[in-house]
Amino acid sequence: MSLVESLDFSANHFSGEIPPSMSSLTFVGYLNLSYNSLSGKIPSGTQLQSFSESSYIGNPGICGPPFIKKCTEVGNGGDEDDEESEVDWFSVSLAPGFVTEFCGFYAIFVFKKSWRYALFGFIEDSSYKLCNMCGL
Repeated sequence: MSLVESLDFSANHFSGEIPPSMSSLTFVGYLNLSYNSLSGKIPSGTQLQSFSESSYIGNPGICGPPFIKKCTEVGNGGDEDDEESEVDWFSVSLAPGFVTEFCGFYAIFVFKKSWRYALFGFIEDSSYKLCNMCGL
């Protein structure tokens, strides 16, 4: 397969990195990998870097020559790791708020006997009315 002269893999829903084995295709005169979900560095020191940016357009995760966008040293998925490691502070703040509210609500009914009787009286009256409406 090293004698292939033209490859058009555009819009094929490919994802991941460009396989390093593609660098062995030394006779390729035309390459189109555009509009896939490719990511990572274009293999260096190969003919793949000599093609124009239009060969790789529509792959926002691609980096390295011929693009100006440089690859991170952390690895090919550095941006994805950063997104996954971010803390969702909204969710973290909900838990203590819920616990505080629950404890406050519970404490009111423990220490205020009149409020406790009023609440359970309301619940009892409502349950009787509901049973009467349902015919029970």
